[in-house]
Amino acid sequence: MILAVLDDSPAALDMLAFTQSLGQQVEAVTFGEFDTDDLAKRGVRTLHQITHDDLADCAPAASGDALAQLIEHLRPDGVVGVCSDAVTEAMAHVAAVTGLPLATNCVEVSTGDSWLLTRVRGGGMLLEEAELRVGTGDGASPALLTIAQGVSGDIGSGPVESCDVREFAPELTATATQARIVERADRGGGMTLATAPVIVSGGRGVGSADGYRVLEELAERLGGVVGCSRVATNNGWRPHSDQVGLTGTKVSPELYLACGISGATQHWVGCMDSKVIMAINTDPEAPLVRRANYAVIGDVHEVLPAIIAELSARSTA
Repeated sequence: MILAVLDDSPAALDMLAFTQSLGQQVEAVTFGEFDTDDLAKRGVRTLHQITHDDLADCAPAASGDALAQLIEHLRPDGVVGVCSDAVTEAMAHVAAVTGLPLATNCVEVSTGDSWLLTRVRGGGMLLEEAELRVGTGDGASPALLTIAQGVSGDIGSGPVESCDVREFAPELTATATQARIVERADRGGGMTLATAPVIVSGGRGVGSADGYRVLEELAERLGGVVGCSRVATNNGWRPHSDQVGLTGTKVSPELYLACGISGATQHWVGCMDSKVIMAINTDPEAPLVRRANYAVIGDVHEVLPAIIAELSARSTA
């Protein structure tokens, strides 16, 4: 039996379908309530619902401890999680407390005495063929892995009449619950880096927090949002939620306008799935200039106002 650890992200059901394609009985695990009708339609007969008053407000260490206890109780052959931030961190905690190996960002899996995996490494720059050795007999050493977002599979069985919910109440220690959320801030509505068709992103070449005003104006005219590189976040020019890159958000807009960004590997990994990349930089040898579909060699503070002026002229023509 394989446990599929779900969250409320759109990728969760894709991951469930992939897990079902592995050819073993699959039972779902959630931290809190989930739509059981949705699971029944996908042939899942059992949902293990982990419930505890502290889980919603605690760091993933608490979720990891709770999941580790459920694994010890059920002794499955494998535990497969969706590759979201919260589930990946909880799975990493399970690996740490149990001593079991964890393989993340898998795109292909073949089960057996050893599980053969293909997984994404380097933020999407390469694929690694790996072998995950697991124990045998009574699920003594389950395989732990997460499935990269966007990977799906054919559901192995048809719909079932209903999905049985089994609540599991873990015993959480004071250590597991000592880090907790004390305040939630509303990010507001509208587009995000993940959904915007156009991103106007700025780096060191923008020069200051005030320098982003022209990027904001252009993004508004193009129906997009503003992004930034890590240096802008480190310098306090933009919030971390605006950061594109390996340690920020991976994006795939129709147009990515990179303004004053040299394009180190970690940033390239974040924007390389964009349909079209245009780089504006004073350095013709900058990595992102050389990788972009189009490049403008010039000062951001001269080029962007010229683009805005041209857009204004066309809109009034």
